[in-house]
Amino acid sequence: MRGTHRILTTIVALLALQLGSLVAPAYACGCGAMIPTKDQRIGVDREESAVHWDGRTETVVMRFNVHGDAEHAAWIMPVPSRAGVTLGDPELFDSLDRLTEPEQRERTYFWPRAGDWPFDTDYGDGAGAPPPGAGGVGVVGRERLGPFDVARLTATDPDALGDWLRTNGFELPERLTGALQPYVERRWEYVAVRLAPAQKDAVLQGELTPLRISFASPELVYPMRLSRLAKTSQSLGLYILAEHRMEPRSPIGGDAPEVTFAGRIEPEGPVVGLAGNQPVRLTVLEQEFPHPERIDDDHHLRAVADTPYRRVEYTDRLLTVGDGIPVWLLTAGGGLLLAALATLLVVRATRRRPAAGAGVRSAA
Repeated sequence: MRGTHRILTTIVALLALQLGSLVAPAYACGCGAMIPTKDQRIGVDREESAVHWDGRTETVVMRFNVHGDAEHAAWIMPVPSRAGVTLGDPELFDSLDRLTEPEQRERTYFWPRAGDWPFDTDYGDGAGAPPPGAGGVGVVGRERLGPFDVARLTATDPDALGDWLRTNGFELPERLTGALQPYVERRWEYVAVRLAPAQKDAVLQGELTPLRISFASPELVYPMRLSRLAKTSQSLGLYILAEHRMEPRSPIGGDAPEVTFAGRIEPEGPVVGLAGNQPVRLTVLEQEFPHPERIDDDHHLRAVADTPYRRVEYTDRLLTVGDGIPVWLLTAGGGLLLAALATLLVVRATRRRPAAGAGVRSAA
């Protein structure tokens, strides 16, 4: 009984730990810091960003999928120069997904598998499984965009920025002040956003309306340094539209970025509003940060060889001929038939052969 009690206690503790992680504070996420109000929690399941860079101006459209119990939150993104902020098109990411869908191919296999006759006892239609400011802070501008209260800020030191946020009703983790220091030293500016649900007393849940942020930049940079403050693993998806295929210079402390699409596209629908109507190179990157505290820089992306790449999804099908007759059955059946014929010929030949010594006994 004592052993059983110990096991049950361990299981309960693990479940509590797992449930607690679902609402742990997400002070940073992908490209900036997400700050809930006091005694509330917010987590970011995933961040997706579409980035367009023409060599001079960078435009980032960001979409968050959040959970938790926060009714209000603030989000901060450092930017290298003065930024313009508008609402993004909610259909943009669906359009990008359509443009980068994996290529569908069919491949056949010879020997039957589970689900094929004779291993399948369900003789249905034979269909296969589906395929897979305060002092020190300057307020450059402030506007209301849908559910967002957007402030564009300058700051001479991170403490002043923290004071501004606290004055406006948001708690700033002490750890964030130090994390902002490198941006202050480089004289970057900030986009601070207050998020609130459309309905009163509702909490921030699900996909939030995308935000579109544009700023001048001589290089393609995606701010990530603040993500080192996150308490849980981070997942980042980047759609990069530029003249050439673009990839990060380094993994900056995360897993190696994975390219899931690279190629020249003809913009359509909402993509035209981001990249224009001329052909452009699109690179799609996926990256995981299982240990966010190891993030040590922003993503600096560079042009690489314009080698196209598209994922391929295969649908496996049993090799058949005619009206769905498995080739393996014909082959195996034909082999058995030939073996039977050969055996029959051997038996007949043996029967026709005279018995050894029969002529000698007849002469005697």
